[in-house]
Amino acid sequence: MKKIIQTGKAPAPVGPYNQAILHSGTLYISGQIALDPESGALVQDSIEAETHQVMRNLQAILQEADLDFSDVIKCSIFVSDITLYERINTVYASYFDEATAPARELVEVANLPKLVNVEVSAIAAFD
Repeated sequence: MKKIIQTGKAPAPVGPYNQAILHSGTLYISGQIALDPESGALVQDSIEAETHQVMRNLQAILQEADLDFSDVIKCSIFVSDITLYERINTVYASYFDEATAPARELVEVANLPKLVNVEVSAIAAFD
């Protein structure tokens, strides 16, 4: 049985999907972009600020499900420009312990919603 996970501390979905779905002890988090959940504005002052906002949105959803970044087992990162890799990676890495970091991929794509630079989705699991 699936359970819908929703929090006001992350941006509301902008289409026919939910922030996350919990099923059989696994949390599937929809791709997050740098929308500030309070103002609805995009955070794009720098790629670092944008990536931090994406990670804070993921964190809020994880917390709503009583999980944290240590429970993440897989991330998918989509970027509009692969030359931003190192800067995105530096911010991303600050949210994980390198020894137990999740599996992931980082893929350059032609465009992302609202023409943002980075989007991250995640899968987390209860022990």
